[in-house]
Amino acid sequence: MDLATADPDTVLDTFDRRLVCALQVDGRAEPGRIADVLGVSARTVTRRLGRMRQAGVLRVVRLPDVEDAAVGALLLRVRVLSGRVDAIARALADRSDVPFVDVMLGGHEVGAVMLTDAGSRDRLLYGQLPATGAVTETTTHAVLHAFADAGQWRAGYLTEAETAALARPVAERPAAPPSLDALDRALLERLGEDARQSHAVLAAAVGAPESTVRRRLHRLDGAGLLRTHATVDPRLLGLAVDANLWLDVPPGRLAEVGAALARHPQVHGVFATSGPTNLLATVFCPDHGELYRFLTDTLGPLGVARAETTITARAVKRAGVLLRRL
Repeated sequence: MDLATADPDTVLDTFDRRLVCALQVDGRAEPGRIADVLGVSARTVTRRLGRMRQAGVLRVVRLPDVEDAAVGALLLRVRVLSGRVDAIARALADRSDVPFVDVMLGGHEVGAVMLTDAGSRDRLLYGQLPATGAVTETTTHAVLHAFADAGQWRAGYLTEAETAALARPVAERPAAPPSLDALDRALLERLGEDARQSHAVLAAAVGAPESTVRRRLHRLDGAGLLRTHATVDPRLLGLAVDANLWLDVPPGRLAEVGAALARHPQVHGVFATSGPTNLLATVFCPDHGELYRFLTDTLGPLGVARAETTITARAVKRAGVLLRRL
């Protein structure tokens, strides 16, 4: 199924959207647990989830811890020549250290998130991108602090009681990061491709007893390392507009504004950044009118000095998952 031509009203009905929301709360929730909360049979949940996953509409992957991922992350705005945007977006999406790639409205800018070391960063920014001849300008923002990211966003089709029933207990963050051995890393890598793999499937893939895999995942979960993301085209949830708001906020109010935006149900990411603006908020809206109301009714009272709004024309890659092949 091509998500570029899929009809949101026929691909995801209200129940499908509620299932997506259930996996936003807990991406590894078993069908029986979801069924109990949503008041349907486990067979119905299994059938609907299987249909969406088989069609390529829905994929659940593991996300890095939000604080760990924020350290060293770069937000790239790559301006390109007319007609070359797909080539640049494809080259960035092919990189394993670039989990998010968008083509912005107008066809002259690609937005991307890069998680990498200094050597790979420098080779990309100072060598590979300029060498293409298609790039006219690259603006790089370093993430200084993450108030919220995609793994914390909820689409809003569940009640508060349903969300609470599906939520797993929040583990106390360990004082020091746990030491990971080869088995831990292999499990996390597999879950980064498909977070809904069963203990049995994981055990076969990594060559370890299922009981060992179960214990390891329990330990990793307790350390906060099994955060998941239900990756789906937002249009299939009735959200046709995805906007990046590059905000100029007085430094004394940066923490307050960032925290306030992180609590807003339409916001799926908030980051304090370096660069010409100091805060990025990413927002889902049903239409442009709702985006206008967000700018006037939400940003206005927060005292934001300046806001540059860029709108995503095509989401190419989200949380490491290709949504669109160019």
